[in-house]
Amino acid sequence: MTNQEDYFYDFAMKLVLEAGLVLKISIEAKKTIKEKQGDWDLVTEYDQKIEDTIVGKLKQEFPNHKFIGEESTGANLPELTNDPTWIIDPIDGTMNFIHCFPHTCVVIGLAINKEVRIGIVYNPILEQLFTARKGRGAFLNGRPIKTSNIQDISKCLVCIEPGFLKVASLKNKMFERIQLITKKTHGVRTLGSAAITLCYIALGAVEGYHIEGPGISTWDIAAASLIISEAGGVVVDRVTGKTVDIMNPRAIGACNDKIAQELVKIIHEADRLAELNESQEKF
Repeated sequence: MTNQEDYFYDFAMKLVLEAGLVLKISIEAKKTIKEKQGDWDLVTEYDQKIEDTIVGKLKQEFPNHKFIGEESTGANLPELTNDPTWIIDPIDGTMNFIHCFPHTCVVIGLAINKEVRIGIVYNPILEQLFTARKGRGAFLNGRPIKTSNIQDISKCLVCIEPGFLKVASLKNKMFERIQLITKKTHGVRTLGSAAITLCYIALGAVEGYHIEGPGISTWDIAAASLIISEAGGVVVDRVTGKTVDIMNPRAIGACNDKIAQELVKIIHEADRLAELNESQEKF
């Protein structure tokens, strides 16, 4: 398996670098922009172009493999099986890409026997190449990286995506979550790319990240969750606090399990407050 995975990794790396070049060249180009679920969930012709190229070459090289991709599978998420399955986000941070904000990336992960074995997240604008292979550590541009060793939630820098305030079903909960996280942590940031933000936890630049919403799916967290775990961190389910199910990514990423569980508690408390406020508004 090791030699086979070496080949999978090398082939994926070649595709990521090629796709990254397209992303870098096109970030300042004129784009055709379409809404998917709302003005917070966008797609351009470059998303489709990059995914078609990556999937096409993977299918040609590995005809028996399966694929999960943002543009190819979309809302019809297939079941994850034991077969080698490539999980692809051609452009994570599409809104950033549209605005020429430099936090945008190409993402490729590979799951075998339902376990993510390879994770690659490449931001060609800032020349940041995050990589991980199961049991081999995490790297930025070939240099080993580790998560922060902070144990006190009040000293943590935490990321969250306020854009989901635009989603009616999440508005009240997101408001309470942002307010409570801001109150209980050192500071709050938002980057607009789930994969990059998770990688920044692996890098030690951020201690925690909560991501959940109708615009988030498997391709946003699969590769990056491996990069975090290989760097010493965790990605957990924000409801159960247990290891996240990448097929149901209501995720909290953190530098360690202590901080992850603190964030789980904060989210639960925020949601309770939101539900209480909603019930009071009815009377």
